[in-house]
Amino acid sequence: MRPGDSIDLSGTAFDANLLDEVLDAVKDPSTGKATFGPAAFRKANFGGATYTASAASFADALFQGDVDFGESHFGDGFSLEQTEFLGRASFWRGKFSGDTFFEGALFRNEVNLRETDFDWLLSNTAQYFGNVHLTDATLREIWLLGAVFHKDLKIHSTTLQSASQIGPFMCLGELSLHEANFLKPTTLEVTARRIACYRTTWGAVAKIKARHAQILLEDPALSQPLAIVSASTPFDDIPPESFAGTHSGEAKIVSLNGVDCAWLTLSNLDLSSCRFDGALHLDQLRLEGRWIFSNPPRGTQWQLGIPFSWNQRQVIEEERMWRALPSHPASLHRAWGAAPEHPHDVPSLASLAIIYRQLRKGREDAKDEPGAADFYYGEMEMRRHSKGWGTAERWLLHAYWLLSGYGLRASRALGWLALAMMTTILLMLGFGLPQNSAKQEATGTVPPGGGTVTFEIDKDDPKNPTGDRFTGERFDKALSVTLNSVVFRSSGEELTTAGGYIEMASRFSEPVLLGLAAFAIRGRVKR
Repeated sequence: MRPGDSIDLSGTAFDANLLDEVLDAVKDPSTGKATFGPAAFRKANFGGATYTASAASFADALFQGDVDFGESHFGDGFSLEQTEFLGRASFWRGKFSGDTFFEGALFRNEVNLRETDFDWLLSNTAQYFGNVHLTDATLREIWLLGAVFHKDLKIHSTTLQSASQIGPFMCLGELSLHEANFLKPTTLEVTARRIACYRTTWGAVAKIKARHAQILLEDPALSQPLAIVSASTPFDDIPPESFAGTHSGEAKIVSLNGVDCAWLTLSNLDLSSCRFDGALHLDQLRLEGRWIFSNPPRGTQWQLGIPFSWNQRQVIEEERMWRALPSHPASLHRAWGAAPEHPHDVPSLASLAIIYRQLRKGREDAKDEPGAADFYYGEMEMRRHSKGWGTAERWLLHAYWLLSGYGLRASRALGWLALAMMTTILLMLGFGLPQNSAKQEATGTVPPGGGTVTFEIDKDDPKNPTGDRFTGERFDKALSVTLNSVVFRSSGEELTTAGGYIEMASRFSEPVLLGLAAFAIRGRVKR
């Protein structure tokens, strides 16, 4: 045996002396490292009573080709510390008893850990440049402090029996926890591009502390509280420049499909791309710290040659997708970003109204009235658009939106109030105030020889103006009538018949607009 030779030691029962002889035989004099070509150790035994003096160790070895440790048994203390693998490494169905050390190992290619059984895997500061498949495995404890996975880490259908602290580590690809099972309280700290939790089982209290990651939660099984937190600063063991040029360090939630939100807490996360459709008990979702939703397009938009701007508020991803549908006029949907790939991916407007209603209730229970107001606006928008123009409810909701933004836009209500008051003043100047104040006249007959005199006092009806109607004196009276009507009071001014009706209409409409403005202001400042 010489350095770099291809060897096949499958089925070998190693003891300390035999393994040392193999390592000495392939040691490269120029580097001092045991250097293997393609190597097969399938069904080998590196454990048992033969290692009473020292544990089996390939520390500092170099594997230049593919290596197969499939179905092998590794005793307590088995070590691959500082070992470098240039080809694929397979530990399929391996059994690792006791502590196993992969610390500082360098895997240049794919690593197969399918159906392995670990007691305690320490892989701190290890580097994995290919995909790592930890599928259908069982681990009592795993330490990945400072480990870096340059592609995907797939922990599928794997049971972690007592994993208390995993990480912090880095995954430049996707960390997939498909059907993984966490039995004990777990804290997962990771910097990753994407974290996918499909049907993951969290059997105890758990916390995911992430950076950069887009996090998908799809049909997880939660029986204890799960907290997902965006780490505000880089982890000490992860160099921040590793994600230079990628998206913001703030973690994002992109899906809560099938999640029982009664057990879920989200803190300091970006929810601008989160899809809430399919979430359960959404009204019990706890949002803490700083969280971000999407916003409508900013700036001036044009529709039929008329300029307008979208009201700024918090918008969920499903509404953004609906407004971006090509079925809307181009001037309306262009600014809302990319349209969904399939229109049927967008839930119905009735479903969107329910999502907004549940989010609103959650914020109301948290005493966050301003946050609840935005979700109420979204709920009313979805209700309004879900009704056809042939229904009275659509007209009523449209008027409610137009006059006051569903009682949430004080500026709109005050604008309409100012317009109504100006209209009332103009109508009063033109038609409501009489030409002159009505005069009283007394008429009667004096009986011959004296006696009691009886007078009948008549008052002329107010006359419509015929001369100059827009004078300072008449404006003062019209303003008095209008201001009194805003607070349901009669001005006491003499009015024409038309003026009486104008005042009645004003006393009905203007206090309503004033009340809507007051409600909108209260909703924004109440805590």
